[in-house]
Amino acid sequence: MPKASDTLWDLAIAEVEKRENPDDDGKRVEVWEKSILFMGNKNGGKTTIILRCLEREEISKPTLALEYTFGRRARRHNTPKDIAHFWELGGGTSLLELIRIPISSNNIRSFAIVLVLDLSKPNELWTTMEKLLQVTRNHVNKILTKLEKTNPEVATEIKQRMWNNLQRDHPDYELVDPFPIPLVIIGSKYDIFHFTSKSEALLLKARVLINHLAFGYDKSKSVSVDHSKPLFIPAGLDSLSQIGPPPASDSDIGKMRANTPLELWKKVFEKTFPPKSFCDLQDTKDPAQDLQYVEYEVDIMRAQKNQELEQYKRNASKSWKEMDLDSD
Repeated sequence: MPKASDTLWDLAIAEVEKRENPDDDGKRVEVWEKSILFMGNKNGGKTTIILRCLEREEISKPTLALEYTFGRRARRHNTPKDIAHFWELGGGTSLLELIRIPISSNNIRSFAIVLVLDLSKPNELWTTMEKLLQVTRNHVNKILTKLEKTNPEVATEIKQRMWNNLQRDHPDYELVDPFPIPLVIIGSKYDIFHFTSKSEALLLKARVLINHLAFGYDKSKSVSVDHSKPLFIPAGLDSLSQIGPPPASDSDIGKMRANTPLELWKKVFEKTFPPKSFCDLQDTKDPAQDLQYVEYEVDIMRAQKNQELEQYKRNASKSWKEMDLDSD
């Protein structure tokens, strides 16, 4: 029990000792710390999903580059709160090099990816998915390759964990190449197709799923594979035979050269929705001109420096012209 004479420092030391020492039942209190990186289409709803998961009543703003926030939750009463780190990559596919910043060998065991794809932009969907996942997979694989030399047990554990979602008797076992870390793909703006307001039920499902990744809450046990309704498919609970062939004639499929079912689906999808080129998906807007980042003093100084730069360019150009004249 704290004494009246205890200082703030005494109370802090006592709290640390309480957390580090075993409980009465002999079990050590463990604080979980997990990380999630959200990526996907620009303006696809990533920030909205994060805010809902963290129960924050804020107006979402466009993400500039790579933004960070965190949440804390206690699994039970009177226990230390677990910590979840939320990273969000902005700009669609224009800032791929930033993916390597939040994912490191220190947190790879507790890292997850949430890919949010805007269903209202089908011409960007496949390219966005492919580019983001390819860069992420390559980066994670580099980390795992290094871990195989420095900590092989951890590297093996991570790889085996991803295969655990797929039973050996699964019909597609030989065709699957699991993503190296937990991955959730969310199709946003589904409500547009039903011309209704945002579905609270769908947002709740997304929140439950992300809370599982972030804080270890129980998984949702629901499964929905009916394509006429919102799909909800946990890893390993679907198969190519259940999905069926792509919606194309046999003659068209015969003309398409594809080595895997995924390649075939890609060709059929892109025939229906011709993809935008990777260059078209690059975000060329200058963030310095974005009104949400207005700072009076900084902007005044920046305008002054721009004027000085333009004056320097004019003087330099004039000097070069004079040198040309002298050389004649």
